[in-house]
Amino acid sequence: MKEIKGFIFDLDGTVYIGDQLIPGAKETISMLRREGKKILFLSNYPLETRMKKVEKLQRLGIKAEINEIINSSFVLTEYLSKMHKTARILPVAETVVIDELQEKGHIITCDPEDVDVVVISWDRQFNYNKLNLALQAVKNGAKMVATNPDPTCPVENGVVPDTAGMIGAIEAVTGKQVDVIVGKPSTIMANVALETLGLQPEECIMIGDRLQTDILMGRNAGMKTALVMTGITNQKDMKGIDIYPNYLLDSIAQIQDIFSNQ
Repeated sequence: MKEIKGFIFDLDGTVYIGDQLIPGAKETISMLRREGKKILFLSNYPLETRMKKVEKLQRLGIKAEINEIINSSFVLTEYLSKMHKTARILPVAETVVIDELQEKGHIITCDPEDVDVVVISWDRQFNYNKLNLALQAVKNGAKMVATNPDPTCPVENGVVPDTAGMIGAIEAVTGKQVDVIVGKPSTIMANVALETLGLQPEECIMIGDRLQTDILMGRNAGMKTALVMTGITNQKDMKGIDIYPNYLLDSIAQIQDIFSNQ
């Protein structure tokens, strides 16, 4: 790993779970900074702004700056601004995502006859009315763009439903697949990460706890990958897989051991 210049870390299940820091995370990231490595935190979690993530990491004892944080809601607003500039958006999303969209100049509407894009994100207030509005908007020609494809999110006592639940419901009633998902494993998010670091894919490693998002994105982008066993994926999930990481780690702390043995 010593030849790697950029270390891209997933957050939930990799650096922390809920409000609990993964043992060794602080020490590992501090060691990498002393080695002169570039650090980036890359999260599909859309319910916190980048600044909230900075504050959380700092509260947990990990140094971080806002330009080292990329989350799916940030990538969403950047993508929509490039593709649609001032789109009329029907949000299936929570307030934090809606606020970010409005800050970028997008217009929020609940009129399904006047929608450019249905934005689908993690929405803990998802209900029949929102499902119906999304259906009618798509029937009227609106595109569907989602923040992330995660079925669940790891929390301290297990897992809770994530954005895939909203995507699945809307795809089921519309009979159409989401047009774009901007979060991992999308190349859209991978490109934002590489542009932010100013590095080539082969100079970076993606470290996360999910095969289908973290590891798949890293592999597709040409990065090295490391899977940790502290989040969603466990040893049973590794049987018969076709998405295999370059490194299989018990936790983020094992990166220190690899460095010390090289």
